[in-house]
Amino acid sequence: MEAALRIREEPLAANAPEHPDRVGAFLTGDEQVHPDEQVQRVAAGFFARADLEAVALVRDGRPEGLLTRGRLLVKLARNFGHELYARKPVSRIADQAPLVVPADAPLAGALERALARPSATVFDEVVVVSGRGAYLGHASVRELARQQGLVLERSRLERQVALTRARDLEEVERVRARFLAHATHELRSPVNAIAILAELVRMASERGSLEHVREKLPMLLRAAATLRGTVNNILDLSRLEAGRTEVHAAAVEVAPLVDEVASLARLLLGEKPVEVRAEIPPGLAVETDLQKLRQILVNLASNAAKFTERGAIVLRAEAVRDAVRLAVADTGCGIRAEDLPRLFVPFGQLEDAHTKSHAGTGLGLVISRSLATLLGGELTVASRRGEGTTFTLELPLRRT
Repeated sequence: MEAALRIREEPLAANAPEHPDRVGAFLTGDEQVHPDEQVQRVAAGFFARADLEAVALVRDGRPEGLLTRGRLLVKLARNFGHELYARKPVSRIADQAPLVVPADAPLAGALERALARPSATVFDEVVVVSGRGAYLGHASVRELARQQGLVLERSRLERQVALTRARDLEEVERVRARFLAHATHELRSPVNAIAILAELVRMASERGSLEHVREKLPMLLRAAATLRGTVNNILDLSRLEAGRTEVHAAAVEVAPLVDEVASLARLLLGEKPVEVRAEIPPGLAVETDLQKLRQILVNLASNAAKFTERGAIVLRAEAVRDAVRLAVADTGCGIRAEDLPRLFVPFGQLEDAHTKSHAGTGLGLVISRSLATLLGGELTVASRRGEGTTFTLELPLRRT
């Protein structure tokens, strides 16, 4: 892997312009690979170096793209990403249209251009080139924002704006890092289980031991289902954030749907001493997207089953003026008041990835609220620590 990444021997500052308010003064790296380098070799470099955040794709001294750690992990985490891309050229997964700025560009102007990009790339590094277009290195937008705050000390207002931007970027970076830790943790376990179980099934089949094959297949299927659920959550959120989710509204009878979700909750509870009740008036109907409503209720019921050890889970529905109100209430562990705002933060969880006691990427509630908004409704939560939680979904009777 050492041959795949080229790293300068001299300090980055040696190529920086004299003016401290120019982008070239704040390069944070200059690692580069050839655009035809294999993805698996570049990935090995990222995994070997925890401090490596970005690599430029450079051909004949000129940049052709940029690959960040976050983009690499997301690509490899999606459906069979490693199998699809491992032996492909790194240009297949890199951003081939990164923001390229001259080294002598004013810091403030470059930062404005960086923050004006689409939300998916606004926090990524920018590529820095010489006046003749030769690759010099890359710069962290977060570092540019911090440096702008220092440069603009003459203006208190401008400095405050810059520092606020830097703090916002740091918070987003922290949330993204936490999500990648959770996602990697959640993906690694089922992937390892599938690999081990598949090998055991192969060995058993070679010995002609059908009994051992039958014994391992259910575990193999459960591990695959867990992996599929995690990947589907990541893809669902990606589609929602990109605005690529359509709504197909039709008349939906509420009682059969809630009964179906209640049955699923009973299965998820297993042997826990928890009663599941559905309190739905007959004949209640709503005009909405059945699949998306089912996904919201399944997410809420699954959460209730996960965090309720005893007592009851109650699914209720009622007509309220020109709307339908559905609620999923449990007697589980509840949530502290200061933690409630974090429930609907993308990629946020109330437990650390390495110490948490409940599996999941923390995307279910974020997806549910986004779907509720898409359906013209609202999802809210009320909870008290140690007493339980109630999620309430209110949808218009007729979608406009």
